[in-house]
Amino acid sequence: MDTNKTKEILKKVRQIEIRTNRLVNDALAGQYHSAFKGSGMNFDSVREYVRGDELKRIDWNVTARAGTPFVKQFTEERELTIMLLVDVSGSCEFGSAKQSKRELVAELASVLAFSATKNNDKVGLILFTDEVELYIPPRKGRSHVLRVIREILFFEPKRRGTNIENAMDFVSRVLSRKAVTFIVSDFCFEGDQEQVIESFRKKLQITNKRHDAIAVAVNDPRELELPDIGYIAIEDAETGEQVELNTSSASVRERYTKIASENRETLSRAVKSAGVDMLEISTEEPYMIALKQFFSARKGRR
Repeated sequence: MDTNKTKEILKKVRQIEIRTNRLVNDALAGQYHSAFKGSGMNFDSVREYVRGDELKRIDWNVTARAGTPFVKQFTEERELTIMLLVDVSGSCEFGSAKQSKRELVAELASVLAFSATKNNDKVGLILFTDEVELYIPPRKGRSHVLRVIREILFFEPKRRGTNIENAMDFVSRVLSRKAVTFIVSDFCFEGDQEQVIESFRKKLQITNKRHDAIAVAVNDPRELELPDIGYIAIEDAETGEQVELNTSSASVRERYTKIASENRETLSRAVKSAGVDMLEISTEEPYMIALKQFFSARKGRR
């Protein structure tokens, strides 16, 4: 890689670090910490049994020595592992607003990663298309987070398709302990939408039993509605297939929006049915509003 390209990459990563660090400090202080549970419980101490305590918590050894019932007390293990499963397929390069979906994902990932670092948690990364293209094992520290951001922004995938189920299988193989797993994608599925999304739902449900899975849907306004600009050729960024549409036709625009909305609703129902939380962000709207609301909602459910 030439010197100018290296400087450009470092500059971009540094800009994201500065911007997102400020957001983490000013807007998310304390919210990340309270939004996620630890991966387990640690034994803390024992105390005398009181009416209403669960019998399964009785420490029979201490009870036998003391001659009176004692129960175990536990504290939540706070250290977490955050895994970012990031879609880098062809469709994620698209962007009709100020930034592409991939640039938006890099900023969101940066906020999550720096929040994790401030909480002394580990962060790992999986970049996937229709296969896993890159795996960075979970680690701590600023330099590690900067590498994660750099790879999300500038990694050049070999393939352009999407297979989220492969990525979910992979994370279950490489991680033996429970992790908070953010699945970040535009969820542009090929083929029969209901059939493909149902298959995704089943795999998501399995993943959520092993980990704390969270679906992050990244959208662009032009994927939901067409502008009135006459005839245009739309190309599928993953397959290269092209179709010509007359956007001057109100019925064409309405049909396009209807299909896009139905697909989003089908996805949303599937994610909810799998028992998984869903965060939606858009390239034309400030993502911090949605992220803060998401953290607050999780905190409330805890």
